[in-house]
Amino acid sequence: MSNFHLPVLSSEGNLAFYLQEIKKFPILTAEEEYMLAKRFLEHDDTEAAHKLVTSHLRLVAKIAMGYRGYGLPITDLISEGNVGIMQAVKKFDPDKGFRLATYAMWWIRAQIQEYVLHSWSLVKIGTTAAQKKLFFNLKKLKNQLKAFNEGSLSPENAREIANRLNVKESEVSDMDHRLFSSDQSLNTKMNNESDSEWLELLVDESDTQDILFEKKDQLIRRKKLFNNALKILNDREKEIITLRKLSDKPKRLEELSKKFNISRERVRQIEEKAIEKLKNEVSKNN
Repeated sequence: MSNFHLPVLSSEGNLAFYLQEIKKFPILTAEEEYMLAKRFLEHDDTEAAHKLVTSHLRLVAKIAMGYRGYGLPITDLISEGNVGIMQAVKKFDPDKGFRLATYAMWWIRAQIQEYVLHSWSLVKIGTTAAQKKLFFNLKKLKNQLKAFNEGSLSPENAREIANRLNVKESEVSDMDHRLFSSDQSLNTKMNNESDSEWLELLVDESDTQDILFEKKDQLIRRKKLFNNALKILNDREKEIITLRKLSDKPKRLEELSKKFNISRERVRQIEEKAIEKLKNEVSKNN
């Protein structure tokens, strides 16, 4: 399936053209989708799989747009999402009774989320190991608590998940809202009098090119300011900030206390002083 001929999104400047191209692929009826899925499942019919994938490229683009806030190229987000829809088609069982779009949303989102986590810049301070664990495990825990179809998490379920993953209840609620607030089937009928589905209304809501370039310039500038600010720290301050704030697995005060042979309180003071120096330096040059 990796050899599928799909429309190519080579650059953000090509986004509008790409979105127009993927609209040319027809949206399948439930019967068409079922027959194609059976052909692929029973006969390994790659042509059938190709039709299933291309009919959902608009769904991929729609989901990918929701992750633009992480500062990553939309080209990469959509490419990762396309990998997700291919994985979904491979594992989709049409006899389960639901549509591919409903099933595929999880695979598309999971693929994009994994890419986002592994691509975040070191300046994305605050991404702790516990938060990453929450990022990847929230859906599974909601299923275990039978809370997946209840809308927003109840305080009791949020507290249970927070305790299991050792994170704050507010972090659980925030992550739940960001990941699952729009987790409804796009194949739902618009109303009782119409056969049209919400999937048919997907439109390009991306920023215009001038806004995209402005955001990219701002991101590059912020990274440059931060990296330049790091240069004003002495070696010990820089190492403490790196290990405490910029590491995938942040060190605890106790660990750094032993490393530098100073008290935990002294480590905390050095950390606070270094952060203040960084803030002042960035503000001065902003």
